[in-house]
Order: sequence, then C-alpha cells, then structure tokens
Amino acid sequence: MNIILLGPPGAGKGTQAERLIDAHGMVQLSTGDMLRAAVKAGSEVGLKAKAVMEAGDLVSDEIVIGVVSERLDAPDVKAGVIFDGFPRTTAQAEALDALLVDKGMALDAVVEMQVPDELLIGRIEQRAKETGGTRADDNAETLKKRLVNYHRDTAPLVEYYDGTGKLRTVDGAQDIDDVTSAIAKALSVDA
Repeated sequence: MNIILLGPPGAGKGTQAERLIDAHGMVQLSTGDMLRAAVKAGSEVGLKAKAVMEAGDLVSDEIVIGVVSERLDAPDVKAGVIFDGFPRTTAQAEALDALLVDKGMALDAVVEMQVPDELLIGRIEQRAKETGGTRADDNAETLKKRLVNYHRDTAPLVEYYDGTGKLRTVDGAQDIDDVTSAIAKALSVDA
C-alpha cells in the first residue's frame, strides 16, 4: 500500500507514520527527514536546502523530487510507502503521479490529518522542549510562516486528491491512539 499523510506541520504525520510502519512494515519517506539528513551530512543538496529550511520556506521541487525518485529505487519500498511531507504543492503532486507511473507504482490513498492552527503551535513548542530544540524549525515564529505556506501551497492538495477519489480525512486533533484508529479505519486496515 502506498499512501500520503497530508496535514500541516505538527499535525502528527511522523508519529502516525511510525505506527503504520510498525503495524504494516511500510517505509516512511519523509522529505523533511531526508533533507535534514542531507543537511547534517553536508551534501550538495543539504547545503542548498539548509538556508531555505531554516527560514521556513519550501525547498525547490527539483531538489525534493530528485530525493524522492532516488529513494523509490531502493528495494525496501516494495512493502509500501508512506509519503510524509510530500507532495506539498499541486505541481509536486502531478510530478509524483508521473514518477509513480514511471516506476510502475500506484498511490492507494491520501490521508488528510486536520488540526486547528492554534493547537499546532502548542504541539511544536512541546516538541521543541522534548527535543531540546534540536530542529531549527521547532519554534512558533517559524511555524507561523510554515502554516502560511501550508495553507497557500499545500491545502489545495485536498481538492486535488478529493478529485481522484483517494482522499480520506481524519480529525488529527484527537488523542494519538484515536488518530491511529481513525487512519486504520480510513485505510480499511488493522491499527
């Protein structure tokens, strides 16, 4: 099964992806994690992405799609993929559609995790406390900018994927276990 977890920063996509991995052996493809790893490694892609990410802006489609394409060639993706943080724009969604066709893969579902903006700020501040602020993007100022970007660029994906019949919506403001159950029900799989 290949799915997209769609939702604003701090919605819990990473947490839910981990639970799907544990339950179903899927592979999480978090472009944020892949890009942060590239930044940490000091790779060419990482150096290009570092300043953009720290400012709360979106990394170029060309860089992101290149990272995703390379990752989809790995043998561990055969059990299924969870796209976390990608696509972020309609252009990226269209590029992903073409990429999956080229690789003989298909997208099974898109799970939208809806969470009010005000709740997200509290979640990000809590995550920053728990991680000691190790992520440069874990602060309210950066989150507000990322939310503007999300609502402008990523929220239109809800309409895009609704038009494909693959969109499933869950209340991401619920308790973590309840969100897990809602996602399992939306995907018609065991939690």
